[in-house]
Amino acid sequence: MLQFEGLTLRRGPRVLFRNASFQVHPRQKVGITGANGCGKSSLLALILGELEADSGSLRMPAEWTLAHVAQETPSDPRPALEYVLDGDSELRRIEAELNRAEATGDGTAIARLHDQLELAGGYDARSRAAELLHGLGFSTAEQQQPVAEFSGGWRMRLNLVRALFCPSDLLLLDEPTNHLDLDAVIWLEGWLRSYRGTLLLISHDREFLDRVCDHILHIEEERATLYRGNYSAFERLRAERLAGQQAQYRRQQQEIARIRAYVNRFRAKATKARQAQSRLKALERMTLIAPAHVDSPFRFRFLEPERMPRPLLSLERAACGYRERPLLENLELTLVPGDRIGLLGPNGAGKSTLVKLLAGMLPLLTGRRQAARDLRIGYFAQHQLDQLHPDHSPLEHLLQVEPGLREQEARDYLGSFGFSGDQAVQKVAPFSGGEKSRLALALLIRRRPNLLLLDEPTNHLDLEMRQALTLALQEFEGAMVIVSHDRHLLRATTDRLLLVDQERLAPFEGSLDEYPAWLAQRSTSREARPKNRERDRKADRRAAARRRQALAPLRRELRLAEEKLEALHRRQAELEQLLADNDLYLPKNQDRLKALLQEKGALDRACEEQETAWMAAAEALEAAGSQQ
Repeated sequence: MLQFEGLTLRRGPRVLFRNASFQVHPRQKVGITGANGCGKSSLLALILGELEADSGSLRMPAEWTLAHVAQETPSDPRPALEYVLDGDSELRRIEAELNRAEATGDGTAIARLHDQLELAGGYDARSRAAELLHGLGFSTAEQQQPVAEFSGGWRMRLNLVRALFCPSDLLLLDEPTNHLDLDAVIWLEGWLRSYRGTLLLISHDREFLDRVCDHILHIEEERATLYRGNYSAFERLRAERLAGQQAQYRRQQQEIARIRAYVNRFRAKATKARQAQSRLKALERMTLIAPAHVDSPFRFRFLEPERMPRPLLSLERAACGYRERPLLENLELTLVPGDRIGLLGPNGAGKSTLVKLLAGMLPLLTGRRQAARDLRIGYFAQHQLDQLHPDHSPLEHLLQVEPGLREQEARDYLGSFGFSGDQAVQKVAPFSGGEKSRLALALLIRRRPNLLLLDEPTNHLDLEMRQALTLALQEFEGAMVIVSHDRHLLRATTDRLLLVDQERLAPFEGSLDEYPAWLAQRSTSREARPKNRERDRKADRRAAARRRQALAPLRRELRLAEEKLEALHRRQAELEQLLADNDLYLPKNQDRLKALLQEKGALDRACEEQETAWMAAAEALEAAGSQQ
């Protein structure tokens, strides 16, 4: 087992943790959590022998084989499959010796080495390596592609595959899901659950930690503490401890009271129903876990959009792709304020392509993209981090977005994203990926978008920032479309799932929990069915057209109800403004006051009736859609 006794570790003058004493037993799966910079990666480097402890000791069985993910990938001309096979050095040694024995005709050595090859799993090594590559998204053709031709993110996937392929007693993984999509995360989750060695895993994905780990090692305030159970169990234990600190507990109660007040006020109002439901979700989670985040340095919310047109954006019979080759066809989508959409789909199906099309960064091949005049898009994708100016500070970036902003107000705003004091004026160049992601989100929010398009927004973000982003998204009143491998984020912020698959976009008929089963069934059916895909696509399109035709009257009824309700609410706002005029209450204006009050009473009743009609139309559409 791994045994830590009185271990203290520093980086420079800073103590990461001191006097840590705990044990990790064989086959335990330990998730390592804590704020960025607390010492998680340094702990793995200590185990690998790359760092030395300042005091105390670390003991581990001498016979254990360690595997970890290399941070650098050479520009290698070898095929990806061969690069993965090289991860098993013992296998490669046996193969090399066998080649030499066969070249010299040494029959005794050949027989001995074939026995060793069988014990090392050499006869099925290529199929095992190919299965790992396939699970993490590499097609059969890509498995024969030279390593040098892959991008940085895909090279990191290759390094992960190589670490998984290597026989090991102890596997060390540092943020393995950062460069993966949801399909690959689900596959990796299953593989790690069946892994028979000891696992130390650094991750900021709470659901991944919940499903893989049976212990949590948490580092904070220069202490490393091992908890029994998964991440949710750890969070409850830590919440109980923090809730005992009265000042922090009161702060949590105030937040719960604020959310309850909003829900009680607006849950019956049609225009606020989705926001009320989002706050209910936040409240359900908060009663269990919020105390564990009361000390988070991040606390922000999206600025209210200046305008909220309806619809914001629509696609009609749209097709998009690259080099005139359609990747997605027959796209039909209308986005209105309050839409909260999560995109699902297999690797390479076109989720990011669809987001680029919505953002206006990819031209249509056919069809129509109609944007409202007052549409303001907030688009986040990982490549946008490269657009940050390395020689500018966070403060300079923010003042470029909003030149008239006072410096103190800008500093206060940046502080809510963790850029306090001197860090607000430091150059961006040496920032970590997480810090750059936080800055990009801060700049996006300042633009007051009414449509959010987020493509893997949580990459590189730690758990505290993910929690802050989740709560902020729950309160966002515009529309949003999210692609993410973070299931907690999707679960807490979206209420509608769309599936990108086989060149089309359609509702996903199931919950997020059912998506892994859908993936497995899809994989099985693709292998079993005849490969007449064009016929299948045409049948799917005809079925989708029939569904749209059947639901069209109900959609039209819902749209008309929304338009009438908006008109009534506009008049309500006008009346409230008129009734706020003090002069209206002078004796000479009594007749006008009486008329306005009568109109307001009638208008309030009409609003209630129209909200009931809107709810009935929405429920009818939902019921009809579930029967399709």
